[in-house]
Amino acid sequence: MLVLRRGTVVEAGSEEGPEQRLVVEIAGVRRAAVGDVALVGPARTGDDVVVNAQAVDLRLGSGGFDVVHVNLTRGLEGHGVAGAHVMKLNYSSLQHAVLAVEGEELAVPLERPVAVFSLHGQLAPLAWAFAQAAPGAKLGFVQTAGGALPGGHSRVVRDLRHRGLLAGHLTAAPTYGGEGEAITTPGAMHHGLHDLGWDAAVCGPGPGILGSGSALGHGGMIAMDSAHAAIALGCPVVLCARMSSGDPRERHRGLSHHSATVLKLLLVPVTVALPRGHGDVERPGASHEWLELKADLEGYRASGLPAKTMGRTLDEDPPFFAAAVAAGSALAQKVGVAR
Repeated sequence: MLVLRRGTVVEAGSEEGPEQRLVVEIAGVRRAAVGDVALVGPARTGDDVVVNAQAVDLRLGSGGFDVVHVNLTRGLEGHGVAGAHVMKLNYSSLQHAVLAVEGEELAVPLERPVAVFSLHGQLAPLAWAFAQAAPGAKLGFVQTAGGALPGGHSRVVRDLRHRGLLAGHLTAAPTYGGEGEAITTPGAMHHGLHDLGWDAAVCGPGPGILGSGSALGHGGMIAMDSAHAAIALGCPVVLCARMSSGDPRERHRGLSHHSATVLKLLLVPVTVALPRGHGDVERPGASHEWLELKADLEGYRASGLPAKTMGRTLDEDPPFFAAAVAAGSALAQKVGVAR
């Protein structure tokens, strides 16, 4: 059963963004909560709400707050989106209809490059490096499963859009709440690269990650699905390697087992960018193209974009950020070839 609790909003943040920060009192205890404004509407102090308390009860690091399931005071008057008929989160209590971006035309091969990543913290350094190497080129973001499903949950995406480092944000398959809703990941890629005119796309999960410590039971596997989708559409693919020197878990040191597993299982070769100075790692999948590129970490630091991953700073885990910067540079090179 869902871990649902009823409480009262005692503090309500701004309603202007896609996500509202709240404090909800449950059985005399004040707890941090988040409301997806587009999905459940805004909340105000004194509102009677039901929250999903599972993440806090499990002490999940990336989900240390309750999530508003329904606002009983003002959340029962929704009318949905006019003309929408495609369901997301279908057959769950949060199912809602959206206007899908997919059209009838199939234009392949697209011949525009796609980078795939497995952890949301890689998005900002990748997008920054792409912009440095290919100024003026349009890079769009396709959000996939593997992490947070709400499109409004990422402050990083909002910052990158504000800075002009992302040309758009599409939420695909089970994810929702982006600037456009796609039924499938290939549909999102096709719409962005063909219809919206993106020069390249970056594809990966929202914040947080599903994980079990097993070989296949983690959100990083979504990179394999995304890479195969891009290849099927005729797109050159760059895989953003997950690397670390500071992760206490041995399976993520050097080249993470997340990236290594995907590279072993991919049916078609892709390009893998490694940061110069950190490329002495086992390279699974002999047919892949391995590039060692310079990663300007000082330039990225000066950008003011997020420089922390799982509590570790850029100085504490430089390979994590360097690998993402290298992937952005490699993606920019592919844009040059495509042009």
